[in-house]
Formats: sequence, C-alpha cells, structure tokens
Amino acid sequence: MSPVHLDPPRSDQVKAAPRYLLYSPLRPLARWLIRRRYAVRVTDPGNVPASGPIIYASNHVGVIDGPLLAIFAPRPAHALTKIEMFRGFLGRFLWHSGQIPLDRFHTDPYAVKVCLRALRDGRAIGIYPEGSRGPGDLERFHRGAAYLALVSGAPVVPVTMLGSREPGGTSGSLPRRGAAIDMVFGEMWRAEPVPWPRTREQVEKASLFLREHMLVQLDRARASTGRELPGPLPPTDVDPDPATGVTDEGAP
Repeated sequence: MSPVHLDPPRSDQVKAAPRYLLYSPLRPLARWLIRRRYAVRVTDPGNVPASGPIIYASNHVGVIDGPLLAIFAPRPAHALTKIEMFRGFLGRFLWHSGQIPLDRFHTDPYAVKVCLRALRDGRAIGIYPEGSRGPGDLERFHRGAAYLALVSGAPVVPVTMLGSREPGGTSGSLPRRGAAIDMVFGEMWRAEPVPWPRTREQVEKASLFLREHMLVQLDRARASTGRELPGPLPPTDVDPDPATGVTDEGAP
C-alpha cells in the first residue's frame, strides 16, 4: 500500500470500495440497454484524464443521474450515495458496484476515508455537490468535492446532466421513452493540495471557486446542447437535505 494512505486523514484502515462490477463486461451491456430506451449523448469525454485520481462533480436533477454517471462516464467512478439507499438487495448491489454510502446529516469520516482510499489508489469518485435532486442549477453547493480536492490534489471534472428529468417531473420520475439525455464533461478544475490541518475557511473558499467554475461549465453545456434545466421539483416533492453549503453569499 502506498505511504500516501498514511497522510491525515489516514485511509489505510478502511476497506476499499469494491471495483469488480465497475469494470465488468456488464458495463458496456448496460450502456447498450439504456440506449435502447434513451438517446444518451456524451459530450467532451476527452476532458476526463485517462489515468490518475479524478473527482466527477455533477449537478443532480433526476433519479437516473447516478446510474448514468456509473455507466457512461469515460472512467468508472465510486459515487457517494445517500446511506438511506443501502438497504436490502439494492444496498448490497450498490456496495458491490462500488458505490460509497454517505450519511448526509452527520459528519461521516468513514465515507471520506473510503473516497480518499480510492483517490490515493488512482481511481475516480463521483459526488453531487447539490446533495439532493433539484433544479440542477447549483444554487445549493456542499463542500465535499472541494474538500476532497484539497486533501488529495485530484482534479475535479464538472459533469452537467440535461434531460435526465423532464420539466414538471418528480424527483423519482424517469424521462419518457426515446428522450434525449445529455451528459457533458466540462473543463477540469484543480486546487493546490493543502496539508493537514485544513481550515473551514480554506475549504469554503475552494468551494466557492469550484462552484463558480461549475456554473461556467453549466452555462457552456446549455449553450452547446441548446437545452435547459428542468426547473424546480413540485413544491410537495422535497428530499430533506442538511442546511449546509455555500452560495453566492458564502456559507449560510
């Protein structure tokens, strides 16, 4: 194991997320199956480095975003997924497909260390800075992506999802059969690694810079595809999300 796993926070004492399903022949089969239902268009996959650690940071508009990232990203990713989904058969499948459970409402050092173990091993992870599904406009922006970039030095590749939820759809609704779904990979963003201990102010500042970069990439994706975000969820469709993160005005 590389000595980098001993850097704080240490990642040598957590079990690595499984990777065998991420790299199995089932992945291209899944792409073929999904494209029988949806017209999935992947734009600028060349913005994803071919090797080394990377952090996919995506907006989050629909329930299908996670599977799309897992199946169509140029490099398979261990995506942070809310811990509520790790129950029963689905939970076992998510873990064995390399996904990482995250407790969104409490400090979760285990999830952080599993992510760092993957990054320090040169793998890709996926994270949704908005937290829960919504309009996908990055209005709410949690600090996890920037924190992991500061710890690991891994570049962040913005991902913009367009069409994975239709206007007026609920958080659990799927696009109609034959719908076009765009996944646009933006220009990567880097932060200089900051040695331990990292301050809250450092993480917040990096988060604001990353959010600004992702907003630019979001606008470019909308312009290049000619598509718009689906708008807000219905008022009664609310997925609880912790009141943390940064916005234009800084931390709430």
